[in-house]
Amino acid sequence: MTMNSTDGCLASSTAGLDPAVALFHSLSDATRLAIVQRLAHGEARVADLVTELGMAQSTVSAHVACLRDCALVVGRPQGRQVFYSLARPELMDLLASAETLLAATGNAVALCPNYGTDAPAEPVQGSKEIAR
Repeated sequence: MTMNSTDGCLASSTAGLDPAVALFHSLSDATRLAIVQRLAHGEARVADLVTELGMAQSTVSAHVACLRDCALVVGRPQGRQVFYSLARPELMDLLASAETLLAATGNAVALCPNYGTDAPAEPVQGSKEIAR
């Protein structure tokens, strides 16, 4: 999923849903997950993340804003700069548990036809939703 000015991190579309859905949705993007993993090692500015991730400043800023809006990261202003860090250390416990689960299943989720690494980005035309 790509980010643009109209969809942000989609927090508004998940606001009425179970908070766990919103949490996992906020972590479902590879860039946001990379930012979280980087911030686990200490605070960083957007400029640091841009250099380390090799992405455009606007892209990194949008993902950091999403994580901030979801209360997963916090910013500490210092002069004209903002240093970001994880808001809750429990987030790393969650990611460690996810890694344990992935190891236990042999990364089988990567083969999931809906969400796996080879899943189509858009629904196949003519396919119907099985469960309603």
